[in-house]
Amino acid sequence: MGQFHLSLAILLVYLISPALGKSGVHIISGVPSALRVQCKSKDDDIGTHTLSNGEEFSWRFKPNIFRTTLFYCYFFWEEKQKSFAVYDARLSRIFLELHKTSTVEDHPKKHKFDHLVLGPAAGEGLHDRLQCQGIKALNKTHFSASAGTSNFRENVAFVTVFTTYNTSIDRPINVESRDMVTVGNISYNKVERSMAVLDVFINFIQMMMPQSNIIILTDPASKLPVHRNRVTVYPIQGEYSRDKLMLQRIRSYIAFLETRLEEHFQWQRQISHYIFTDSDVAVVDDLGQIFNNYLNFHLVLTFRNNKDQPLNSGFIAVRGTPDGIRRGKVFLQEVLKVYSSKYMKASRMLGDQLALAWVVKSNPSFDAKRFTKPLAFLEEIGGASVLFLPCAIYNWTPPEGAGQFHGMPLDVKVVHFKGSRKRLMLESWNFLNSSSSDISDMLCLILKSGRTKYDF
Repeated sequence: MGQFHLSLAILLVYLISPALGKSGVHIISGVPSALRVQCKSKDDDIGTHTLSNGEEFSWRFKPNIFRTTLFYCYFFWEEKQKSFAVYDARLSRIFLELHKTSTVEDHPKKHKFDHLVLGPAAGEGLHDRLQCQGIKALNKTHFSASAGTSNFRENVAFVTVFTTYNTSIDRPINVESRDMVTVGNISYNKVERSMAVLDVFINFIQMMMPQSNIIILTDPASKLPVHRNRVTVYPIQGEYSRDKLMLQRIRSYIAFLETRLEEHFQWQRQISHYIFTDSDVAVVDDLGQIFNNYLNFHLVLTFRNNKDQPLNSGFIAVRGTPDGIRRGKVFLQEVLKVYSSKYMKASRMLGDQLALAWVVKSNPSFDAKRFTKPLAFLEEIGGASVLFLPCAIYNWTPPEGAGQFHGMPLDVKVVHFKGSRKRLMLESWNFLNSSSSDISDMLCLILKSGRTKYDF
């Protein structure tokens, strides 16, 4: 019989003994055979402990100042039938539940969930972070007064690159397919769930910025069934294979900006600014204020406190003046040049972000220490005035990757459902539209669910 093991990251936020400032972990073995436990955090190594069925083990520790100490625990046991659950410190809510009855394998595939799993809400007790009781917001996020009814006179257009692979959108659904997923009362195959994510992306923008246009850059071979008001499908020739999609995305951005520059004489009386985003983002505030509040930039990038990948390419904005479009295009052409010459081994993922960082950091006067503080700043890079905005507000990611921020800022404007969090994006939209809850409550749902890896 093979050995089954589970690795689990436990985020602890509750104080068991406020007087001592201590928190604790309590483990009860529920497997018939011996359970071997190894747990450690950044500062504590608990060592290895072996528990028999029903035996208990606990330890106490002093949490960090944010009360969000993260322990990595590894559990090993030999048994064909396994049941495992993780509760919060008050034993009032299951954070994770795992049931397996299949044959044990030496290296089982990580479990990904087909339903929402709630955990603790990071940022508890911090005055400038969203506070949640369950999925009810105790304080409200600071949305723009104009959100949904913007008086911003200059148009803002959202631009995203989107394509589908392998499967025809019109193919009949095979209900037996292993690729089928269900969200709410709707089942999707792979292509349909990608289209559902795109649809929700559009929904959030049209709810928060109803006067904005949405432009979908795609492979001319794709026949996207998108028929929405203020949404345009814009084919651009290129190589849209999975291995080259990030490279093609930059090429498509450049090609699009070139057409805007060429056609400027036709719409020069009406400025249209451009926000280039991934299609797995939710716009939860009016972003037109960026162009109104910051008047001296050509290009916007979002940054985080991450040494190797401080810039995220999922949100780039270009001012819609001829000068802004021209300088934005030249900047992206330099990124493409660096990408093609230095980072082709990372062409499937991350190469664009590595190239962005290289272009920015290669500027002799640039101080990379500015990435460590979530404050907006302006810098001249390669002839373009680049506005750097913090990911914590303009490109927030549910799992708080790389530890660059704690909890959710009250003025968050964009939520990015990177990786295996597309289910959470769809579930969040359904939650917002099927209850009396508001945006702040929905953000509590995202905050408490975002650390979980979902089935898509």
